[in-house]
Amino acid sequence: MSHRTRDLPELSGLSHAIRELRYHEISRQLGAVALILLYALTAESSTLPVALGIPLALLGTATRLYASGFIVKNEQLAINGPYALVRHPLYTGNILIVCGFALASATWWALPVALAFFWFYYPPAIEYEDRKLRRYFGERWERWARDVPALVPALQNAGAMGGGRWSFAKSMWRNGEIVIAVYILACMGAIVW
Repeated sequence: MSHRTRDLPELSGLSHAIRELRYHEISRQLGAVALILLYALTAESSTLPVALGIPLALLGTATRLYASGFIVKNEQLAINGPYALVRHPLYTGNILIVCGFALASATWWALPVALAFFWFYYPPAIEYEDRKLRRYFGERWERWARDVPALVPALQNAGAMGGGRWSFAKSMWRNGEIVIAVYILACMGAIVW
């Protein structure tokens, strides 16, 4: 049993194996990286899908870069910037990126595969992160989570975005977003050219 499922009711057999896979962070991350590459390599040259998908993937990348400049994982509760709109902006960014690549690939199977991937991995990831943050930050997390949705931004909270301070160094170096951004741009280049 992994540390992510330790607090959950015990399961056995296939149910246990599937739940462990759904909560496995490295599988989720490598799966997204593999999907992006698959979509880039199998993309059909079609102007409209690329014109729609690439900006969506760029929006997701910008969301990740912005969000990662506000967090110090497991040390501070980020509630400003994009965290005023959505509890998991990094996941929102990931979804935008993968959907953008699926759309840009112009293949009939890309979006259904992306949706299945999200359904399999993201509900457990959100459940675990919320459970962990509740344990670390208690009532402060409870108050924040009451008003801030998990993935779809609550635009009525836009006024709270102004607090806090975004850090380029935190985004790029401490949280490693430079690696993700370069990878995404390289895969975009494979689609466009």
